[in-house]
Amino acid sequence: MTDHQLSPGEPLLRLEVSFERDVFTLRRQAKAAARAAGMETRDQVRLATALSELGRDLLRAARPMTAEFLLVGNGHPALAVVLDWPDDRAPSQESLDAVSRLLPQVDYAPDRGRLSIGCVLPRDADAEQRSTRAARIRQALREGDGASLTEDLRAQTRDLLAALDESRRQGEELQRLNAELEETNQGVLALYSELTEELENTNRGVLALYAELDEKSRQLREASESKTRFWSNVSHELRTPINSVIGMTGLMLDPGSEPLTEEQRRQLSLVSAAGNILLTLVDELLDVAKAEAGRMEPQPVPVDLRALLVQLRGIMTATAVQPEVSLHFPDLDRADPPDLPVLVTDEVMLTRILRNLLSNSLKFTRHGEVRLDVRREAPDWLSFTVTDTGVGIPEDQLERVFEEFYQVKGAHQRDRPGTGLGLPYARRLAVLIGGTLTLDSRPGEGTRVVLRLPLSTPADTPARPGLRRLGSVLIADDDPVFLETFRPVLRRLADRVVEVHDGRLVVASVRREQPDVVLLDLHMPEADVRTVLEGLAADPALRQIPVIMVTSADASAVDTAGLGHALAVLGKDGLTAERLADLIAHETRERTLRHDRP
Repeated sequence: MTDHQLSPGEPLLRLEVSFERDVFTLRRQAKAAARAAGMETRDQVRLATALSELGRDLLRAARPMTAEFLLVGNGHPALAVVLDWPDDRAPSQESLDAVSRLLPQVDYAPDRGRLSIGCVLPRDADAEQRSTRAARIRQALREGDGASLTEDLRAQTRDLLAALDESRRQGEELQRLNAELEETNQGVLALYSELTEELENTNRGVLALYAELDEKSRQLREASESKTRFWSNVSHELRTPINSVIGMTGLMLDPGSEPLTEEQRRQLSLVSAAGNILLTLVDELLDVAKAEAGRMEPQPVPVDLRALLVQLRGIMTATAVQPEVSLHFPDLDRADPPDLPVLVTDEVMLTRILRNLLSNSLKFTRHGEVRLDVRREAPDWLSFTVTDTGVGIPEDQLERVFEEFYQVKGAHQRDRPGTGLGLPYARRLAVLIGGTLTLDSRPGEGTRVVLRLPLSTPADTPARPGLRRLGSVLIADDDPVFLETFRPVLRRLADRVVEVHDGRLVVASVRREQPDVVLLDLHMPEADVRTVLEGLAADPALRQIPVIMVTSADASAVDTAGLGHALAVLGKDGLTAERLADLIAHETRERTLRHDRP
């Protein structure tokens, strides 16, 4: 059985099938009922053919079979024919397969000797239409009773001819469709070939574009690396003489030096201030290069914000040259100063950020004020806000001011020279120490820059021990200006300072003096420092003496291959006794731990 089960319905006609002529009658009546029910011609022939095939297969003259025509179903009516027989006869599998191919509904019950077939009819609009259809089918069945055998044969012949004609037409239609399909396939193949060729051309173009992009990327990387090397080299070459100028002016301005006239002191102060400004610019260039190369790492320590702001106020007040502009800091001198939390961050980077922001505001403010405010935001953030009443920045250039070397064009730039590094440099440093730097501004109304930094507890930050003095320190360097300015730092660190100016004498001097630590210039004349380090490491009496390399170049860019005996490579700029003491103390602890291990 296929589709759905045939349900009992309205009887239309009942026939007995015992002889061959009864099979002809069954076929004729089936076709008449199907035609009256509104079925299409091909469906009429299918029903008649199916009953003819089953009738001949189940025909038994001794015991007749009954065939009952029924109209079943309401919503989806069907014309059904039920065949019943009283004995154990059964239709062949070949007949069942043929009928199943012809009709959508076949229900065979072998245990009951019953087989039902049916065809779905057009849907009835209402009960009246169903009743009219049933009457029409009965009328057709009554009129079909008088037909002769000859007429049945002629009807079958007509049906066969119609089927053959339909088959011929279908064959011709199939040939036409095959021809169209073949033509379509040829068009598809041609289109596929064309698209394939275009795709291959596109792929070749994409590959060429990728190759060009790779080449451009390589050129950009090389250009960026060249720029970074250029900045580093220029910064190094400039820093050495600048440090010398600053160091010598500092010594001359020291109260313990020879007395100077007021005019000499004023001139030296100007030289020192100019040197510090130039050194700051060089440091910014070098820091930008280091940040781009990923070699700039913050050194977080607990920061005393009160001391930092007091020092920053002194520096910025001295550089503020516009009498019509007032500079305001948090009131730290009153009896109840504002509560400032302990901030764990890189103090040097924070100072440089604030100095850049304040300097930028002072540069572009002719009248009014520049103000620095510090306040806590929520529980875990601290904000530093710099506001001014300066010229302001157009909205379409608020992001461009963070591009390196970019400056907002206008009349305000004529007497305010600069490099365009201040804000990009400040933002880079802010990101490095885990913060954000945002800016909003309106032309003619001023600018507001906010630095936000995360607060962290300093509980896990080890306290710096007191400065531990050493017995002696040996420094090997041929730069007299550096030695002159660095000598006071070494005297704070050790009771005795030994200076060596020739690299060839370092090993012998260390063997003779047996100092607590050796400071060795990375570029000593007359000797290769790696050879010197190898000589120290080869002597059992000298290999335990700590060696620290110092250089005027970017320490983070130094190739440390072959410097295994040295504790560290430090830049000469900003080298303090405390930093050296910390490094030596750490090495001493590590050496003790290695000695105590079993």
